[in-house]
Amino acid sequence: MILTITPNPAVDLTWHVDRFEPGATHRVATGASRAGGKGLNAARVLQATGHRVLALATAGGATGDELRADLEASGLPHRLITMSAATRRTVAIVDDRTGEASLLNEAGAPLLPTEAVALADAAEELGRTARAVAICGSLPPGFGADELGGLVERLAAAHVPTVVDTSGSGILAAASAGARALKPNREELEAATGHDEPLAGARSLLDRGARLVVVSLGADGLLVVPRDGVPVRARLPRVLHGNATGAGDAVVAAIASSLADGDEPWAATDAAAHARARLARRATAWSASAVLMPLAGELSPDHAELADEVRITTIDEDDR
Repeated sequence: MILTITPNPAVDLTWHVDRFEPGATHRVATGASRAGGKGLNAARVLQATGHRVLALATAGGATGDELRADLEASGLPHRLITMSAATRRTVAIVDDRTGEASLLNEAGAPLLPTEAVALADAAEELGRTARAVAICGSLPPGFGADELGGLVERLAAAHVPTVVDTSGSGILAAASAGARALKPNREELEAATGHDEPLAGARSLLDRGARLVVVSLGADGLLVVPRDGVPVRARLPRVLHGNATGAGDAVVAAIASSLADGDEPWAATDAAAHARARLARRATAWSASAVLMPLAGELSPDHAELADEVRITTIDEDDR
């Protein structure tokens, strides 16, 4: 089983418009509403690709009831920690002409101390029986970098491979606590480390204690940087247009599946090099296929064919 943890889930509202113009009035078809947040999106991808998964999240208020009802209807295995405040909402407006999505993300209400403890305790209990754990998304007040770092330390002590996808001080704390893998995008990496060059930023997280950093580079693909061995870059030779809001979550799902398979792509061995290439190909294909779907957490049926298109090079080859 792969466990995903979403400390700050949301009810995701998505509308598609033919052409989005700021300040204008748009008449749209009925939008979509579903349980969202990075960990839930990653869990949906994992389930769709045949992995046994359990999604852990918080839920509260009327929006929490909506989130719970959608998870039950979808058949996604889950456990929810009840919180006193209402679950947040996010709004995505997708311009079908350009494929760009404009996002409005509520910050999320604070977790009470008892709620934060309940979330961490449940995560450790469930994580001990998991083949891999993915901790994803923004951190609500009350469950910040210190709490995240403490949870990663507890999972690391139990020898559970963990991938973390968050930003700011949270990703620094996860690296220092011994997360096996981290998945920032280019902007998050620069903001957290101060390095505008992705390889240098990734190396700084590895120096803190992480073993692998996978950097999302948008249309430029992604970068897989191990603690030892040669980094690789992966990309599609063409640009796909669509809704990119779930692309990074698909990358997290690919990393979690690699860890669950027992891969150790951070080493300086031939087996690790093959694992890095395999991970890079899968993550790029899943990310690209997520862009083609209208809602986050879904993969296009073409993801296997897209994997055949992925071009993988080592950083040494790129530099030449």
